[in-house]
Amino acid sequence: MPRLPALNSLILPLALGALAVAGFAPWGWFPLPILALAVLYHLARTEAVRAAAFKGFAFGLGYFGGGVSWVYVSLHDFGMMPLPLAVLATALFCAFLALFPAAALALTARLGGLRTWRALTVAPALWLLNEWLRGWLFTGFPWLALGYSQVPLSPLAGYAPIIGTYGVSGLVALTAAALALRRGWPLLLAAGLWLGGWGLQQIDWTRPVGAPVTVSLVQGNVAQEMKFRPERAVQTLQDYLRLSQSSNAKLIVLPETALPMFLDDAPPAYLELLHWHARSMGGDLLLGVPERLADGRYFNSVISLGVSPRQTYRKQHLVPFGEFVPWGFGWVVDYLHIPLSDFSRGDKVQPPLAVAGQQVAVNICYEDAFGEEVIRALPAASLLVNVSNDAWFGDSFSPWQHLQLAQMRALETGRPMLRANNTGITAIIDAKGRVSAQLQPFVQGVLHGRTQGHQGLTPYARFGNGPALLLAVLGLLTAKLRPRGRQLFN
Repeated sequence: MPRLPALNSLILPLALGALAVAGFAPWGWFPLPILALAVLYHLARTEAVRAAAFKGFAFGLGYFGGGVSWVYVSLHDFGMMPLPLAVLATALFCAFLALFPAAALALTARLGGLRTWRALTVAPALWLLNEWLRGWLFTGFPWLALGYSQVPLSPLAGYAPIIGTYGVSGLVALTAAALALRRGWPLLLAAGLWLGGWGLQQIDWTRPVGAPVTVSLVQGNVAQEMKFRPERAVQTLQDYLRLSQSSNAKLIVLPETALPMFLDDAPPAYLELLHWHARSMGGDLLLGVPERLADGRYFNSVISLGVSPRQTYRKQHLVPFGEFVPWGFGWVVDYLHIPLSDFSRGDKVQPPLAVAGQQVAVNICYEDAFGEEVIRALPAASLLVNVSNDAWFGDSFSPWQHLQLAQMRALETGRPMLRANNTGITAIIDAKGRVSAQLQPFVQGVLHGRTQGHQGLTPYARFGNGPALLLAVLGLLTAKLRPRGRQLFN
């Protein structure tokens, strides 16, 4: 029976996973995930499948334990889950996510992709597929895909409009494998890819359309523990009205569930004031508000008010436990005190909202983590808008990581992205994925600026994740080639 690896042999992979987190926002040291993965590949180069799996699992524990343990905040601080249970749930969640890099490294070892030239094909292919699977299985959790660490400073970001986040993740893994091989031609190949990425960054995949539009993005900074308290509702409504009326922009955007009540419970006179202010500016206002239908279903929605006819977007990709209860997990909700935790799903495909002279593709909260869903609104949409409430995760890495997701969506689609977030980070992102203006988190304010709609299709917007997945499959097929290929590791 194969022996389990010694615990001390797992300390370094664990530390490497934690170190890789600094490659993401708020630090953004994008070479770190590449170097961490390169060392991991080096450590596993001579390991059997089981030992490689344990090293991958240890890496994943450090990676997700350091990178997404902020789920504890929503479970305990705001969901009121007892501390021991919240700690256990967070640990189990991170351990589940760690199974994906464990499987990727084990399969790479199984297919001989850590000792030969196949490290440049099999290892990147399996890492890409492990991230894609994680972003799809059980409604998906694509957070901390390696590709996000390369936005927007890394030359590898130049590939995002072509092969998307997962494709960039594969290139990160390819670069790491080349470094681990420590041979001249693999390093030259990686250098060529990076140089090519820099060149691709100079390409404008889409083009401006129409006149620039003035925008105001409202950050109400309503503390999550106060957001749904009835005694706070009047103050919340007054704050959003005052902040909205301070704007003379053509497009005003308020965050997710800015109104802490159902739309049919909101004072009609209040909605009329918002409507007439937007109308007086010759523009429109987008308002995040829960929406209840006569049949009892309710939605996490965004409605438009102003010169354009009223339109609605209803969130369709819901957060498990936060917005819907998976079958068989009703007992978990007994420990959570999360309001409105059983939303209905909006239609899978919804047309952009025609407001402020733009065709606006709205996405709510972490819907912007799913590039293949965002592109459904293209080519019609000229502008992307995300409304969120990251107050659920407190003063953690989450709001900064969420901003990187939005930057990637702008890169993939060649469209500007506007973000209105309750506690931050509210930001204006251009069509190249660069943050042109932002508010600091946990302050109340309005971000005023201008943006420019774009038209046209990037290759990613046209084909989605298909090309990246095809490249991964082709990479796996090389495992059948030259099975006795020359070993390249020392």
